[in-house]
Amino acid sequence: MKKLMAALVATTAMAAPALSADINEFRIGILGGENAQDRLNNNECLREYTEETLGVETKLFAPADYDGVIQGLLGGTIDMAWLGASGYAKTYLSDPEAVEPVLVKVNTDGGYGYFSIGFARKDSGITSLEDMKGKTFGFGDPNSTSGYLIPSIEIPAATGSTMESGDYFGEVKFTGGHEQTIVAVNNGDVDGGVTWADGLGDWEDGYQSGALRRAVDAGLVDMNDMVEIWKSKPIPEGPVVLRTALPADVKEKMTALMAGLAEKDRECFYGVAAGEARAFEPITHEAYEVIIEARKLKSN
Repeated sequence: MKKLMAALVATTAMAAPALSADINEFRIGILGGENAQDRLNNNECLREYTEETLGVETKLFAPADYDGVIQGLLGGTIDMAWLGASGYAKTYLSDPEAVEPVLVKVNTDGGYGYFSIGFARKDSGITSLEDMKGKTFGFGDPNSTSGYLIPSIEIPAATGSTMESGDYFGEVKFTGGHEQTIVAVNNGDVDGGVTWADGLGDWEDGYQSGALRRAVDAGLVDMNDMVEIWKSKPIPEGPVVLRTALPADVKEKMTALMAGLAEKDRECFYGVAAGEARAFEPITHEAYEVIIEARKLKSN
């Protein structure tokens, strides 16, 4: 009997998922879009909860651009990140086995769509894309869904032109991220640009969640000085992804932590989720196949 028990224990140990003790640290990547210190501050509570949950040192990484997080996931130096849909598409197209999407931010209305929002200063007299003809247009980051991929497809369809400088717009430039675009428009460095928002709630608040809401909360912009000039079709919110090679129990614990964050600590959730939302809820790869196809088309 003792031999049988010993054999069972040995077999179970071999079959059991690896424990968090098998990792000695956990690294969370935070996408660009606002200044690094604000990103770190908004996610510090998540870092602390992760350390408590896994029992290992947890570090936050806030690279200057989206690609820094993508390359970290691909290279195994970042374990978890909340990617945009286009960032996930790039990661998947680079290595389909690198990460797995587990959760998505669900809005207060129960949907997980958001929008690319075109905007300009109200005192510029610009109220539409037509008014932007010959003027300076700002994109965010080349790996951003709302700050580049979707508007670079939908705006040319609306204008019947290209996004090349001097074609429809006088000049088209990358600002470096969502916050940078908002500041550039506010300061008059570009005439108009695009960023992201859930499209729910009031314009004056920067909507309920997204880069405009972050900018309002940070005191960077007064939305009464801004006007919406364009809005995309709904875009699927990007996934929280985990590196596929992580031990199974680490993935389970982190998925459970993120899924329970809204209930556990509403203030922490607000900071991590970029504003008001319902929760992080389950999502699968299938939700992003349309964006992956769009990304493929842009790279051809």
